[in-house]
Amino acid sequence: MQAEAQHPKAEQYRIARLSRDARFDGLFFVGVFSTGIYCRPICPAVPAKEANVRYFDDALSAAQAGLRPCLRCRPDSAPGSNPWLGKQTSLNRAMSLIDAGILCGPQAIPMTGLAERLGISERYLRQLFHDSLGTSPKQYALYQQLMFAKQLLHQTKMPITQVAFAAGFNSVRRFNEIFREQLQLTPSEIRKATGQPSLPVQGLTLKLAYRPPYDWQHLRSFFAQRAVPEMEWLDEQSYGRSFVLGAAKGYFCAVHSEQEACFHVTIHLAEADSLSQLKGIISHIRRILDLDADMLTIGDKLQALGKALPQVSPGLRLPGVWSPFEAVCRAILGQQVSVTQAIKLLGQLVADYGETISLNDCHVLLFPSPEALVDASLDGLKMPGIRKEAIRALAAFVMANPEAEIEDWLQIKGIGPWTLDYVRLRGLSLPDVLLVGDLVVKQQLLSNLAYEESSEQPLALAACEGETVEEEDPKAAKKRAQAQYQALSQEVLRQVAPWGSYLTLQLWNQQ
Repeated sequence: MQAEAQHPKAEQYRIARLSRDARFDGLFFVGVFSTGIYCRPICPAVPAKEANVRYFDDALSAAQAGLRPCLRCRPDSAPGSNPWLGKQTSLNRAMSLIDAGILCGPQAIPMTGLAERLGISERYLRQLFHDSLGTSPKQYALYQQLMFAKQLLHQTKMPITQVAFAAGFNSVRRFNEIFREQLQLTPSEIRKATGQPSLPVQGLTLKLAYRPPYDWQHLRSFFAQRAVPEMEWLDEQSYGRSFVLGAAKGYFCAVHSEQEACFHVTIHLAEADSLSQLKGIISHIRRILDLDADMLTIGDKLQALGKALPQVSPGLRLPGVWSPFEAVCRAILGQQVSVTQAIKLLGQLVADYGETISLNDCHVLLFPSPEALVDASLDGLKMPGIRKEAIRALAAFVMANPEAEIEDWLQIKGIGPWTLDYVRLRGLSLPDVLLVGDLVVKQQLLSNLAYEESSEQPLALAACEGETVEEEDPKAAKKRAQAQYQALSQEVLRQVAPWGSYLTLQLWNQQ
């Protein structure tokens, strides 16, 4: 092996790989130059000698070093990792869109289109990828396609032709050529190694891994309290729901396995030709279940908050919903009512305007499309007319401006900053959303910091030190308290960045 500079975390990674610590799965990869392969840190093979090992931050870097993926631990099945999360917003968005398949398949857009979607130049987009990943957006997208195809070859019985199209390749011949060139293996060799016959796809099941800890019971409880009948369903170890993505319609069921640190996810599609959307569907499922979070890093940041969060519950994940449109509808229906009443309204909305599909003797409801709501009377929903009009106006705006940013929704009466933050938290699963305007979050922060009664002024209010508290009228007192809470919350957000969303979940969990 050629002499290389030692990875700055080499000692930490050495300990993690020798102990097969699942908390590090996907955070780095182990290149073994004596065998020419790269592995996950949890690989069951006999650990290689340290002299033959080099550590990589991502699978693509290992491949670019001339290594091929291990067939035993299957790096394609590792949880995702994004060390730039919260730091490089444009890069994060670009990687998320690419991971969902925006540059591949029959509906692929050109690089210029991706740059426009991000609001940056194509040259700057390429520079972002080069500086952070050492590769181009196209090369990154291609490797993601190959890893997804490899995962399907290992874990499903899909014919190789269907695997190629599901991974976004328009030509089977091209798929075979690139696969051999990049991975030094052919699809047929992998399929033979798995012993899996190639059978037509019906319902397909994949193993989606995560890094522990993972508080499944908390996530399950959160989903159960907000589940819509016939659109979502749960039992003690599983969560399922219907979905629409582009032209694809169907449902999935995710069964939790704590012992394996994964979910076994079965996906049913209404139409076989929807396989081109499979990569995006799986990307959505991973986001909804928050499978790619690095809980070690997040936990360390939360622990450092001290009084603002005196007790940290390990493994709390962000509970996503399928789309920003669904999330904003949930937020509008939940304005000024209890969670129970909001779900009753949501259930009525889905029952009245959602499409019913039948798959494998199961009848499920789909969340209503903007087209179904734009002219809906919404008479069955017992709520103020202004909120009904907000939903109709939102539907009309989304239909007219399908590529608009959610910030543009603020021009719709009935949608304010809190609603958009809720969409960012659950509809987009952004990591740094502290819902400072949420009543529970405010109460918990003030309670934790003993703001109103403690003689010891919190550090976050240092800017207010020196002010004399005198008798003042109620309006002035309220305004002053609001300003101080704003200063406090912004300081806490600065301290927890880029993981404000996880602090929101922790504070909700304290109530």
